[in-house]
Amino acid sequence: MSTIKLDPVTRLEGHLKVEVTLDANNAVASATVAGMLFRDFENMLLNRPPRDAAFLTQRICGVCPVPQAVASSKAVEKIKGFKPNLQGLLLRNLIQGANFLDSGITHFYHLSLLDYIQGPQMSPWTGGYTQDLRFNAADTQTLTDHYISALQIRRKANEMAAIFSGKLPHAANIIPGGVTALPSSTEITNFRNYLNEIQSFISNTYQSDVNMLASAYSDYYNVGTGYGNLITFGVFDTNTSGGLLFPAGTVIGGTVGAFNEANIKEYNKYSYYSSPSGQAPASGTTTASYGKSGAYTWLKSPRYNNTPFEAGPLARVWVSGDYRRGVSVMDRHMARYVEMSKLVSNMQTWLNQLTAGASGFTNIGAPVSGSASGLTEAPRGAIGHWVSVSSSKISRYQIITPTCWNASPMDDAGNPGPVEKALIGTPVANPAQPVELLRIVHSFDPCTGCSVHVMSPEGVEMSKFVVQPLGK
Repeated sequence: MSTIKLDPVTRLEGHLKVEVTLDANNAVASATVAGMLFRDFENMLLNRPPRDAAFLTQRICGVCPVPQAVASSKAVEKIKGFKPNLQGLLLRNLIQGANFLDSGITHFYHLSLLDYIQGPQMSPWTGGYTQDLRFNAADTQTLTDHYISALQIRRKANEMAAIFSGKLPHAANIIPGGVTALPSSTEITNFRNYLNEIQSFISNTYQSDVNMLASAYSDYYNVGTGYGNLITFGVFDTNTSGGLLFPAGTVIGGTVGAFNEANIKEYNKYSYYSSPSGQAPASGTTTASYGKSGAYTWLKSPRYNNTPFEAGPLARVWVSGDYRRGVSVMDRHMARYVEMSKLVSNMQTWLNQLTAGASGFTNIGAPVSGSASGLTEAPRGAIGHWVSVSSSKISRYQIITPTCWNASPMDDAGNPGPVEKALIGTPVANPAQPVELLRIVHSFDPCTGCSVHVMSPEGVEMSKFVVQPLGK
């Protein structure tokens, strides 16, 4: 057997290491996927006022910070027995929706597309793989031009969100109680102008490009299939009665089923934690134990009914019934387009429902005690915050991010995580340029930006975990 190490995997957020062994036929026999930096937000939040968490947890990730604020706010609101009014829900939808649009465009054009085309022959594109490039020169130039124009669309998606969120990447006004913005008629018009341009790009350019990719690489509908289990917590309130644009649910063997939060547990046999394994998030703890025997990652292993599940756009559109072709690399790309097309259209509807000058915020104060969860979706998948409050301070905080579902290690029963499973069995045509592995990993859009280097307020290094260079 031979070994391939990708460390770090590029074109994703954070530091991810992938290591596979190949059999005699150069097919992946085993795989490990490791998050290589420490995330400790759960302990940073202890003894802080509950409202602080909506701001601090956004620093988990600069790519999709808005869902962190929404999840945190929903948990605190649940403790208080409160739900924002329709204006507040619409504002959250529009801000979170803009974050989704930016992330989806980023994923296709700037994180994944270079697995299939050769970039310009200049830095930083030189040095990439040249294995299995199927587009002719004219199509390659078209996709490269769209890669560049997508940078402007991404910027405009963030500028659009900032109209109602105050600023980005970290929204200033999503807190327990709703959204503090008072949208004016001019701001609503400005938001609509951005939205119209982004919708045109999605409906024309993005649609054409993703279909071009699917046609040229149709064999990737059979690559990176993994378990086929999908999970979504649901996202985007359509009313104050619990209706969701993308409802919660699970998929097993192609069949859509219900979702029950009580079925979630986290395992850490192969993670750098000494916390008890197999706990429900509401009672879980985070105790670092770097160098623990047998461990290889900082990510825990969330499981639903003790089974690995994949989260992300594919899960959302499968449960909603908008796309059900299959589970694969290409299905993940197609699902993102389908989701973004539906989302941008519904954002037009939500914008029409906004009332200029109306408040979407109620000052609900801080809960004195209680526990609750806040569940929503980030662009990459299901995200949950589990919060306990005592004496008006946070006494326990646990977070499961989408990449914890997807890039999780083996669980205590030895079941590989979803990305690991998707890699196993994949033939690698050229082990010196294992582009097949990158295409699988990138299709999940991993994000380990929720990993942090631990520093004191004075800037003194408190903990450092050194990853040895490849080959050392």
